Amino acid sequence: MMSKTLIIADLHLATDETDKTHLFIRFCQEQAVMADQLFILGDLFNVWLGDDLSINYYQKVVLVLKTLSLKTKIFIMTGNRDFLLGDEFAKQTNCILIDAPYLLEINNQQYVLTHGDELCTDDKGYQRLKSVLQHPITKFIFLNLGTKLRLKISAQLRQKSIKAQQHKSYEIMDVNTATVNQLMQKYPSANLIHGHTHRLDTHVHDGFTRYVLGNWSNNQGNAVEINHQLNRLEISTAVN
Repeated sequence: MMSKTLIIADLHLATDETDKTHLFIRFCQEQAVMADQLFILGDLFNVWLGDDLSINYYQKVVLVLKTLSLKTKIFIMTGNRDFLLGDEFAKQTNCILIDAPYLLEINNQQYVLTHGDELCTDDKGYQRLKSVLQHPITKFIFLNLGTKLRLKISAQLRQKSIKAQQHKSYEIMDVNTATVNQLMQKYPSANLIHGHTHRLDTHVHDGFTRYVLGNWSNNQGNAVEINHQLNRLEISTAVN
């Protein structure tokens, strides 16, 4: 019997976007529940200030994931927005946190799964900031700050990121082909699935295919479905 896998990324759920949260909940209850496993490849949340704070802000999402996990195995990879997802989140949702790159082997097929930001090596400023923010010492210090200070720092970093992106070219913020090829040389029989760039598309490279997931809006999302073959799914408010 063929197993069914769904893969999504870049929902960027926020506390003030109830429509998008509702869309995700419906997706979990009506579509993901029919799959054997669900992979979320980063940035499920638009910001994550640490399990001790953010779990309280997203109780509906935590509950729907926990309920879904009774039927569907859920794997979550952190992204550049929610890299502080931790063990308490995994415990309360019954999800499995996985590292990138992750090799998915299903129905005699192989896929390399990753968030995708590490492939954007032309954006040197972003990569430098990432190496600082995601350093274990930086994370430890941030998680031991008070709530107000964490909120303030997070808001400041987001504003700087928005401003920086306004001055970067389309090409710089996309993946670097040589970096992609270097990764895939380690997995000669696999294809690649990633998010981060928000540029939903399919790219045929020499020896493999790269499937890019798109981001979600308040009324529309997207997923990759793998069973006997790979298909694209559109998720909308009209889902029944």
